[in-house]
This record gives sequence, C-alpha cells and structure tokens, in this order.
Amino acid sequence: MLDRRERLKVSAVEEVFYYLPLVIVSAYLLDLVVGDPEFLPHPVRWIGRLINFLEGKLRRLVRAERLAGGVLTLVVLTSVLGLTWGILELASALSTALFLLVSLYLGWSVLSVKSLKKEALGVIEPLRKDELKTARHRLSRIVGRDTGELTRRDVMKAVVETVSENTSDGIVAPLFYLALGGPVLAVTYKAVNTLDSMVGYRNRRYFNLGWFSARLDDWANYIPARVTAALMIVSSYFLGLDSRGSLSVLKNYGRSHPSPNAGLPQAAVAGALGIRLGGPASYFGIVHEKPYIGQGTAEIEERMVEATLEVMRLTAIFMLLLTLLFHMALQRMIF
Repeated sequence: MLDRRERLKVSAVEEVFYYLPLVIVSAYLLDLVVGDPEFLPHPVRWIGRLINFLEGKLRRLVRAERLAGGVLTLVVLTSVLGLTWGILELASALSTALFLLVSLYLGWSVLSVKSLKKEALGVIEPLRKDELKTARHRLSRIVGRDTGELTRRDVMKAVVETVSENTSDGIVAPLFYLALGGPVLAVTYKAVNTLDSMVGYRNRRYFNLGWFSARLDDWANYIPARVTAALMIVSSYFLGLDSRGSLSVLKNYGRSHPSPNAGLPQAAVAGALGIRLGGPASYFGIVHEKPYIGQGTAEIEERMVEATLEVMRLTAIFMLLLTLLFHMALQRMIF
C-alpha cells in the first residue's frame, strides 16, 4: 500500500477510495448483522456531547443567537472533519490493516438499517399486546413530536413517517456521502444530521441558535431525499405495492411538508400503501398544523408498518448497488 501511495502521491484519505467498495459492502453487512450496540463507542454520541458542551459555552459567550448558531455549526463540523481525517492518517501510518479496520468502523457507524428496523418493531410489539403507553414511550425515542396523547393509529402513522424519513437520513444519505468522500465526508454528514436533530427545532429555545444547522441539513439531504423517493417507487414496484400511486402522490404531495426533504420519502410511501400521512402534530406542547400527505383512505394497520420496513430494506439494497456502480466507474477514471 505504501508503495502504491508513493507512486500515486495520495494521502491516506484519498487512498481509501481504492478500498471503498470493500469498505462499503462490509460496513453494510456488519450493520445488518450487528446494528448499533449501545456498549460500543459511537461517533454520533461523541458528536452529541460536543454539541451540548459548545451550546452551553456559546450561549454564555455570544449574545447574538444566530451568530452563536453559526459558530456552533462551524466548530462542530471542522472538529469532526479534522479529527476523522487525522485518525485515518494516523491509522494508515501505523498499518494498512488498521487503516482498513478504522475505515470499516467509521463506515459501519454511519449506517442504521438494523437499528431503524429494531426501533420501529420496538414500538409495534407493545401495540400487539395492547400496551399503548409503552408504545408511546418507545416512539418518543425516535421522533421529535409529543407522544403522550397519541392513539394507536397515530402511533403506527408516526412509525411509518419516521421510517420513511430516516430511510433517507440514516441509510441513503450516508451511503451517498460514503461514495462521494469516504468515511470522512460520511461522518461529517452525520455531524450535520446530529446538529439538526439537537438544535434545529423551530421553538423559542432553538429558533435562532439552530437556524444555520437546520438550513445546512436541508442542503445536505436535498439530493439523498430525492434519490430515496425514486428508489422507494422502484422498490414498491418489486414488492407488488402501488408504484404508480407512489409516483402520483410524490408529484402532488412531496413538497407539502414544511421540510423541503422529509415529505418526499413520506409521499412515496403514502402512495405505495394507499394511506394518508402528515396532519397536525404536537411539539413541546404546541400543535403544528402540518398538511396531509396523500389522499389514500386505507386504515393504517400493523401490516403497513411491516410494508414500510420492506420498502426501506429494498431501497437500502438498491442504494448500495448504485453506490458500488458509481464508485466502480469513479475508480476507473481515477486509477
């Protein structure tokens, strides 16, 4: 590897592109098998601690909240990018095997195929036992809305919505950025996503502080969200769902959501299942009148959640294949 690097005059981070197809496939399979064990250290948890620390410091030091939010985003992203880059360079200097293991770990850490399925089923299982209170509590771990007063139907609808949206944020987008920039760009994307999930709320506390993080997350997910919706339509066709309905609802309702991205995968799934998503939702005690997505009249049932998970699974596989094809073509041009 060192001879190759000297001949090509590239850094360790650039050299990872040579091994990236292997890293991506291995990371994807590892995520399917192992998921996200809580006992293992995870970059997102470290990023979350950094955000919490910096938020407290900046609120005391910078009076203008919008400026503080911009500084927060800049410091977090440069820290994550620089540290990830440095770790890969250090690992490469020590050994090729360590370099590949670190690359694999970082690639694995940004994917959430198994954990998304696990969390969704963790909400549905109590509903099967008529334990609505437990289902609401588990749902609160994966959505930002208030869950204490949700009905059984509302809980299942929220699961469908969050699985649809997180297929983009937790699977397609990480694979997209892995293909474009390897583990460094993928982990940096997760930092953007984590910033948005922690400070990107439109409430009194974060409206100004989180403005830049929220906008940056919108930009970062612009292409992945549209790729996700397209792959969901294809997946719906292969799963025997209503792919034409999926395309129709995507065209008519995809941009109805307040987010420029979240409504696209939700619309694709709503059309495929013949259901209606969206509508009023409470956040921090305040009801937001969100528009409905779709015009389906089918009752949202447990099987709808299972079908959404199947769409998620097949969409992930298609994205993996697209990522590998893209990277194989890129390697031919580079090497």
